[in-house]
Amino acid sequence: MARALWKGAISFGLVHIPVELHTAVRPDELTLTMLDRRDFSPVGYRRYNKRTGEEVTWDDIVKGYEYEDDQYVVLTDEDLRRANVAATQTIEIQSFAAAEEIPLTYYEQAYYLSPTRGGARVYALLRETLRKSGKVGVATVVIRTRQHLCALACLEDAIVLHTLRYPAEILGTDELDLPSARAGELKPKELAMALELVDGMAEPWRPQQYHDSYRDDLMALIDKKVKAGKTHAITMPERETRAPGASNVVDLVELLQRSLRGRDGGKREKSGSGASGKRKDERAADSLRKSASARKSSTPSNTSGTRKTASTRTAGATSGARRA
Repeated sequence: MARALWKGAISFGLVHIPVELHTAVRPDELTLTMLDRRDFSPVGYRRYNKRTGEEVTWDDIVKGYEYEDDQYVVLTDEDLRRANVAATQTIEIQSFAAAEEIPLTYYEQAYYLSPTRGGARVYALLRETLRKSGKVGVATVVIRTRQHLCALACLEDAIVLHTLRYPAEILGTDELDLPSARAGELKPKELAMALELVDGMAEPWRPQQYHDSYRDDLMALIDKKVKAGKTHAITMPERETRAPGASNVVDLVELLQRSLRGRDGGKREKSGSGASGKRKDERAADSLRKSASARKSSTPSNTSGTRKTASTRTAGATSGARRA
């Protein structure tokens, strides 16, 4: 069973639902190791005492708040809990609102909530209430050392907690140079064709068809470097060349017409991108592992360790692609 990040309860009115908090997303990123360019050895993170310079083990590390210069108040996890026991153990629903009323800029991080012992029935009651009403529960919760604004929403059989940004964290658009919506700036024909293009490209939301194609290209570049024996080659930036000057006059009607003519071909190409992209990613990883293994058997012993570390980390990072 997945490890819980937080344990407590959802509370609204007199209803109390014991729950656990679980991460709902897994970033799909390529893991890169920091290397010393002089001998390409891995560079680690060192925990050290800034006064003595000596290394500090995890067992000797505590947290502190600096209330004056170089003066600290030590705070343990128990101190953080005792500051407000109810706030640290309860997702307190303050109100209910329509999901579309919350701007996208407020949404931050998603988590799954699952019921703990004795909470299944009332968990299901809240979930179905959210589903039938079409609303989200606006709540507050303390996670680690910060109180978050959050929204509880129904997603299939789960209740999802979305942490929200506070209004003070959202920057306004006053300082941006944005075009106005005054009548006459856009031609009716342009708008009509743009709406036609949107209508023609509309389709059901199928996230499985989207794939990180940049990752494929990056893995192909890594594979190329391994096969060419250039694993330690430092690629320097090329001199930038100025693009020929372009006219500021844009014929939107012509661009929209060309887009409308080519939309069917684009749809056909996109429909196969998910599966083919995944297969491409897997082939790249397999090729990389084989290349690294072949080079390892043919290289001197004093460099095999370095090559093994690089290939193993890269292959490990690739094998996690598309797990989410």
